[in-house]
This record gives sequence, structure tokens and C-alpha cells, in this order.
Amino acid sequence: MAALELGLDTFGDVTSDAQGTLLPHDQVIRNVVDEAVLADELGLSFFGIGEHHREDFSVSAPEIVLAAIAAKTKQIRLGSAVTVLSSDDPIRVFQRFSTIDAISNGRAEVILGRGSFTESFPLFGFDLQDYEVLFEEKLDLFHKLIAGGPVTWSGSIRPPLVDQLVYPPVAGGKLKTWIGVGGSPQSVVRAAHYDLPLMLAIIGGDPLRFRPYVDLYFNALEQMEKPVQPIGQHSPGHIAQTDDEAKNRIFPHYQAMHANIGASRGWPPLTREAFDAEASEYGALFVGSPETVARKIARSAHGLGLTRFDLKFSMGSVPHEMSMDSIRLYGEVVKPRVHELLAEMEQSAS
Repeated sequence: MAALELGLDTFGDVTSDAQGTLLPHDQVIRNVVDEAVLADELGLSFFGIGEHHREDFSVSAPEIVLAAIAAKTKQIRLGSAVTVLSSDDPIRVFQRFSTIDAISNGRAEVILGRGSFTESFPLFGFDLQDYEVLFEEKLDLFHKLIAGGPVTWSGSIRPPLVDQLVYPPVAGGKLKTWIGVGGSPQSVVRAAHYDLPLMLAIIGGDPLRFRPYVDLYFNALEQMEKPVQPIGQHSPGHIAQTDDEAKNRIFPHYQAMHANIGASRGWPPLTREAFDAEASEYGALFVGSPETVARKIARSAHGLGLTRFDLKFSMGSVPHEMSMDSIRLYGEVVKPRVHELLAEMEQSAS
């Protein structure tokens, strides 16, 4: 089994300073760049930036931030987490990421998905009633774009294309493209249909409950006579020296974020008991000491057959300095420990 890659994701949450005052959006964006530079220095595999269009998140144009990061890093791969393809133009998405690929000398990736927020639809003039057809047709077009060469395509959402060349091309051949899935069997099968890697967004419950989706994905690939593709996991978390320190640091910020988002979704208030349950051995919050988080990652990687794990380290208004500490522990302590644990698991299974 190839060594598990460990990456980071952020949604560019608006963070606070040490006194609890929220920082302006421009400072948060500059801090995100610094976080990515640190991740590169630590030898982490991937840094992903999400897209939002609301007050509590700073990044609405992740590709521009990724381009800035590309110019300041050397080896880390860079991508989205997630690109909301339904409310964007597939050709422009491809062009932006092929440009990042050029700036970074071949380090760009894109994770395509529907996203869990819908504010981009009215903002860019799309009707939520077209939710399904927009994603299906735009993904179909994007799949043709990443194949390279002239594109011929037709659908209901835009005029057809006939032998259309799109520039700049990806110098290395094909832009690595994942499908982000939050728990829809239809999306899993769609990823297999397009022969694309699967990124599981696991933000609640035991991660191993997603094993049936992994099995469905591999079975679909086999039935379609397509090669095995990578599987990744994206889950939120934070690392400190001890479990209690990590949980006590994060809870008030995570609780406030939960309340802010949940106000429009009818979520009940987040209790400390519910938070602690998700931060336990079988929960989806990877919050704790380096040893605790490493064991949870190894359990997921072994149980789901992962090739990459991305820790979403932005968890509400957590101060930048705390996130930097968490990133350091992730790269310096968690990463090697995960590899040790996985080697032990493989040895005991053989």
C-alpha cells in the first residue's frame, strides 16, 4: 500500500485575534497564504481552499489565493476544497486551474462538488430549481475539458461547442480532478462513471460508516471496467499538546460557527456533550493531541482504504496563531506517527 498522503483544507473562515476581535477579510486571506507556506515547509502533500460568498468566510475566489501561494511554495500540491461547479463556468474553472498549474509547475488539482452552501446560485444568477441539471451537464463538459484536445459538447445549459480548443492547456497532460461527495450514492457512481478519484467529505458520525460508499465506488469501477482510483477523506480537526487543550481551544469557536450556519438550516444548538462525542475515537472531528489525531487518521485510512487524508483545520474564528501551531504538530508529529501506525496495521494483517 502506498504511503498515505496528508493534506490540509481551509474555507478561509474569518478568524479572531487574541482578544477575540474578528479580523478583516484582507488580513485573513494573507494569513491563509502564510498557513500554506508553512504546510509546504513541513512537507505536507496538499493545501486546499474552499469557496464561499458570505460574511463569515474570507475567500470567494480561491484560485487567486492559490496562485499567490503557488508563487511562494515549492512542492505542495494546491487545489480547491470544493469548487462549486454548478454556479460557475466549466471552461473558466479549467482555465483558472490550468493557469495555477503553470504557475506552480504542475501542482494544481481541483475538487468538484455541489457544495453545502447555496449563496452562489442567486449571486451569479442561477436558479436552485436547476440544481441537478447544472451540476450534471457542467461536470460532463469539464470531463471533456480535462481530456485535452478539441472539445465537442452539447447540452441544455449553454450553446454547443464544436472542436473547441481551450487555453492554456495543462502542461503535464491532465489536470487531476476529484469528485467531492458528502454521502450521495448517486454522486459516488457518477465519480466512477467519469473515472475520477473520490473525495469523501466526512463531517459527522463515525467515518467508517462511509465504507459502503467505498465498496459501491470500487464495484462501479469494476463493472465499468475502469482502473482503481484514489480515495480521500476531508474532515475537520485541530491539534494541540493534549486532548483537553485542543477541545477547549476549539469548542467556543466551533459552537459559534455551528450556531451561525445552523440559524438558516434549523440546526439545534451544539452542546459540549455532542461536540465531545464527535471528537471521540469514533467521531468525525479530528480534535486532540497528536497521538489521538494520528490514531483516528490511521483508523480511517485503514478502514476506508484511503490514499489521502485532508484535515480541514479552519473551524470558525480560531485565531491564526492557534492554527499555525496545529499545522506544525500535524506536519511534525502526526504525519510520521500515522505512517508508523499504518505500517503496524499492515504488518499485523499480513
